[in-house]
Amino acid sequence: MNADAGTNKVLALVPGYNEEAGIAEVVRGVLPHLPLLVVDDGSKDATAERAEAAGARVHRQIPNQGKGAALRAGFAIALEEGFDAVLTLDADGQHAPEEIPRFLEKYAATQAELIIGARDFSKMPFIRQLSNRFARATFSWAVGTKVEDNQSGYRLIAAPLLQKLLGSDEQGFEFEVEMIATCIREGMRLDWVPISTIYGEEGSHIHPIKHTVEFLRILGKARRMVRGTA
Repeated sequence: MNADAGTNKVLALVPGYNEEAGIAEVVRGVLPHLPLLVVDDGSKDATAERAEAAGARVHRQIPNQGKGAALRAGFAIALEEGFDAVLTLDADGQHAPEEIPRFLEKYAATQAELIIGARDFSKMPFIRQLSNRFARATFSWAVGTKVEDNQSGYRLIAAPLLQKLLGSDEQGFEFEVEMIATCIREGMRLDWVPISTIYGEEGSHIHPIKHTVEFLRILGKARRMVRGTA
């Protein structure tokens, strides 16, 4: 375990809320590669129990506080335990654990503080291709650099950036967008690895109007952060 990380000590981190259906499979896929911490974000189902039964260490966050808070809880634990980096995956099976070595190899070669798994948008339905193209273009404009995938949750975050992110108060997908802006603002290195485009049940969790409003808000915040006015 962790041999592929070379001299770097990397912790896999999976935040989950009501993910009992697929969490065990995710855990079993990750453990051959890295030690794993599952942060159960106040689930009302058996997410925590099934993760533990599959071999994961579980941190229970009660009550439900959102993905951003769950990630930061995991970041704090990783930093306290002396890990060099955290590798985050979603709990719904949309991130293929067999692609973990791509992140570890890239990190060993570059020591980039943020490495994001970039999806192949051509494999998405046309409407999602358009929405993602718009999001990437506007966010790239906001932060002044090309961003290949601003919403992928499959990413490796090194300790210096983890520390900078602990003070954030963003709760949902906005936290992962803010993460990129923080990396750029701090002059840290941003890099990418290609990952598979896998679909699960995420469509049922997306509220288009709310999602758009929140994206526009975080877009403005990201631009102010990078310009040094926030």
